[in-house]
Amino acid sequence: MKGLLEGKVALITGAGSGVGRAACLLFAEHGAKVIAADVNGDNAAETAELVRAQNGEAIAAACDVADPASVDAAVAAGVEAYGRLDCIYNNAGVTISPIPGKGLRTLTECDGEDMRRVADVNVMGVVHGCQSAIRQFEKQGGGGAIVSTASVAGLIGYGGVFYGATKGAVVQLTRALAIEVADKGIRVNAVCPAGMLTHYAGMDPDSEHRGRILEGMGRVHPLGRAIDPRDTASAALFLCSDLASNVTGVNLPVDGGLSAGRKVGG
Repeated sequence: MKGLLEGKVALITGAGSGVGRAACLLFAEHGAKVIAADVNGDNAAETAELVRAQNGEAIAAACDVADPASVDAAVAAGVEAYGRLDCIYNNAGVTISPIPGKGLRTLTECDGEDMRRVADVNVMGVVHGCQSAIRQFEKQGGGGAIVSTASVAGLIGYGGVFYGATKGAVVQLTRALAIEVADKGIRVNAVCPAGMLTHYAGMDPDSEHRGRILEGMGRVHPLGRAIDPRDTASAALFLCSDLASNVTGVNLPVDGGLSAGRKVGG
């Protein structure tokens, strides 16, 4: 099925790589006009060019989601180019780098400056995106879809403690905001992916160890394989589309069954 976002305008943050880039390409395949927003303007421009190369429509915007004025400017650029905004995908996120040779940092090993940056991007970045989109949706008379990237770490104890706390905040923001703006016809949902091999957290998708890393991630998930960025982008596409026109306040796991529990026995 194609054309799920035909004629719609979508702003996607963290668009320079990984899930954000996959979402830009997928949304454009389904007819959306895309604003590819990323803190790295060159990467955003590269994503927009990839969209145009597949005959889609896209512009790029350098955008630091931790800065509300920067988010407002990205929305304004999209409205100037395409006349409106129909959905925002708050995908940008960061994490605290693991300790080389040791793995994830415990809470007491996390630096205060690192934690502030993670909170500024993962929590306030989503807040800023929601605020800016809602203001624009209201100018247009209501309606619109908000989707954010949370994480399975926001649903269960999984991964770094502080990172999980920020994603848990996105999960609850999604529920509460969905109720607050329901009377405006605005839908608010989130996707909650598990382990993916992306540039996120310093992982190299083109690493010589790619196969081993993917195999290790797959062993954690009941379905037996790592989450592909396009898996997460596809869930976001559904939530932005009219197929989900009566879906709001949902935090959708894209985790190969990880958050459902463990198989007992054999």
